[in-house]
Amino acid sequence: MMERSIPGMFYQAWRRDPQDGGPTQYRSRTIFEDVTPEIVKDFYWDDEFRHKWDDMIILTKSRESCTATGAEIAHWIRKFPFFCSDREYIIGRRIYESEGTFFCITKGVPYCKVPRQKKPRRVDVYSSCWCIRAVESQKTGLMTACEVVFLHSEDMGIQRDIAKLGVRQGMWNCVRKMEPGLRKYIAHRKSCATLSFSASMAKLVTRVPLSMLESSDIIVCKDEGNECCKINQQGKGWKWVVVGGAVVLACGIDKGIVGKMLVFGLARRLSRLGRRL
Repeated sequence: MMERSIPGMFYQAWRRDPQDGGPTQYRSRTIFEDVTPEIVKDFYWDDEFRHKWDDMIILTKSRESCTATGAEIAHWIRKFPFFCSDREYIIGRRIYESEGTFFCITKGVPYCKVPRQKKPRRVDVYSSCWCIRAVESQKTGLMTACEVVFLHSEDMGIQRDIAKLGVRQGMWNCVRKMEPGLRKYIAHRKSCATLSFSASMAKLVTRVPLSMLESSDIIVCKDEGNECCKINQQGKGWKWVVVGGAVVLACGIDKGIVGKMLVFGLARRLSRLGRRL
């Protein structure tokens, strides 16, 4: 779709329409210079600060959270350009980490405590995932840059071609605000001793052994009973099973915050996906 850069940030974006007729899938790769994965992870997760750089956000609110795992249900309302009215999101989310790489998983979830209304229209089909890691800086050759591979798909409830046109026209205008927003966030964090609620939740990551991420299996672990089983995935559909499967990490959170099942063994595949598409 595009390749753009401004001082301190390099950005590429791709899209494709799945053969099964689902919503358009987007992938982007962003490189931020002179920043750590930890602060970029907090920047994306900090809903309180997001209002200061993301002018599409109308409302952000944490509906439920687990201070043991960092699992959370967030409520968003976003405004859209001319082609689409405001949209509401109920998002289950959680962060995983392995050897300094963060996997931020978010997905639309059912949540009866926030009744559905006619307006704004609720987006039910929604998944958005980030893989954040340190990479070599093009300026210095040192590991002082940060790469963000972003996978996103949502059904906004409008005709596909209109949605694609609107996203294409508005994408760079939205994305380019991230770089100055990130620098302001770094300055804010240095000057403010107290973390926002969202930033404090971003510190509660689930650490996953590297050996588990390198497995070719999906390892499914239940919260209760310590029961585990392995599910082998084979065939051409694997890489998009990974995207669809990874977001299950955030599913079921409204059934007692943490949910009944956590899916591991996917995060490394997410980072590799960015180099295949």
